[in-house]
Amino acid sequence: MTEHKGPFYYKENRLKKLRAFCTAATSGGFSKAADQLFLSQPTISLQIQALERDMNIKLFERRGPKIILTPEGIVLKKIAQPLVDGIEGLEESFNAHYGRLESGELNIAAGESTTLYILPDFIKRFADTYPKIQIKLHNVTGRDGMAMLRADEADLAVGSMLEIPADVIYKEAMSFKQILITAQDHPLADKEHITLKDIVPYGLILPPRHLATWRYLELVFRQSGLNFRVALEAGGWEIIKKYVSMGLGVSIVTDMCLTGKEELVHRTLEDFIPSRSYGVVVRKGKFISPQAKAFISMIDPDFFKMPGIQQ
Repeated sequence: MTEHKGPFYYKENRLKKLRAFCTAATSGGFSKAADQLFLSQPTISLQIQALERDMNIKLFERRGPKIILTPEGIVLKKIAQPLVDGIEGLEESFNAHYGRLESGELNIAAGESTTLYILPDFIKRFADTYPKIQIKLHNVTGRDGMAMLRADEADLAVGSMLEIPADVIYKEAMSFKQILITAQDHPLADKEHITLKDIVPYGLILPPRHLATWRYLELVFRQSGLNFRVALEAGGWEIIKKYVSMGLGVSIVTDMCLTGKEELVHRTLEDFIPSRSYGVVVRKGKFISPQAKAFISMIDPDFFKMPGIQQ
């Protein structure tokens, strides 16, 4: 006698197939999906093949060792990923509804300056409020942070964005003024009101060229018909402040990194350079976990009032 399998069985089985598909699509391979789900590669392949038969569509194309989503696969992932994530986080969401956040993990991607100057107070507050949530803070460049968001390796990113890609949501939460810093004996130190033209003759000490600060300043100076000269590239604002104090150049920094204890001269450039905004970045369509919601709300209580944001 054939055993009758009810609708719950088929829904549960469909969920397994969708989980295998979404994991393979995000990780870029069946083997990687198998490792993440603690299954064998043949099992992942069979589940995805079964899903393709169920829906009468082709989800992946093979290009050598890589798998590429078909147009149908792209649409299905967009629809299915939040559903799969929602089921995976069901227990956490239920507990969060009753004010209990007693398990889970929070992955945050942020650049060095954000990690050093913006996040510490928020991280401390979150850890004190939810001591059982494991926090993983990934110190990465903006480019790598975006890659982590797109691969669902980070729940959110915190930083500054000059250009906002179509697949993410960014909301400014705070802004910081742009400040010129010089050594105390620098020729510009005695000048109260400094323009961009005044800075041009002197070499700037800036973060590496591939970071956003360089592009931001290039845009500002170019709009004024000016070009700046770089005397030294150095990673990290603390290092930059050190070399500025040694007289190796001047720099333009956001006031968030100034403590007032530095032996430096500060001159505001707010009349010439707009304040730099920082905020939360999430991937569009991503299921936002309860712990991520709690952390985002600490940084920006109005974030979830934005159109299109998961409530």
